[in-house]
Amino acid sequence: MSSAPKLGRDIFVALAAVGWADGHLDPEEADAIVRTAVEAGLELDEIAEIEEATQTRVDLGEIDRRELSKEDRLFVYAVASWMTWLDGEVSEEETAALARLGDSLKIPEKPRQHADAIMREVAYQSEDIRPARYDLSALRSLIHERLEEAQRARAEIAPEE
Repeated sequence: MSSAPKLGRDIFVALAAVGWADGHLDPEEADAIVRTAVEAGLELDEIAEIEEATQTRVDLGEIDRRELSKEDRLFVYAVASWMTWLDGEVSEEETAALARLGDSLKIPEKPRQHADAIMREVAYQSEDIRPARYDLSALRSLIHERLEEAQRARAEIAPEE
């Protein structure tokens, strides 16, 4: 069992807020949010709150980042980015909500671009990017691998003394 902190309820409510940014949350987006929460191991009462946020419009609130690793924050951002991309049309409102999420998660622009690229790489591994087919665990694994590669590259450039 992993000792890493799990993603909290507020993360998934924030994902719902990104989904609601264009005025409606598609059923596929709602399913993706709830499925990700279930896979993250949230309690049933937390999942019920998240389901409610997928049925009634919510705004992006404060996100408790204290227990989130860089990997966690990039994963959440990449999932949100994928959700905005699901219907094939990214609205200005969705772009703005995604930017607010990135700001709230304290993710600089360059890592956001990397997370977007990884999200698309995973999406294009399959012919179908709908939530039932999008491989969230592959997304998480690839983000983990890329962060480790970046860490190794930095260590080679400036080895510890």
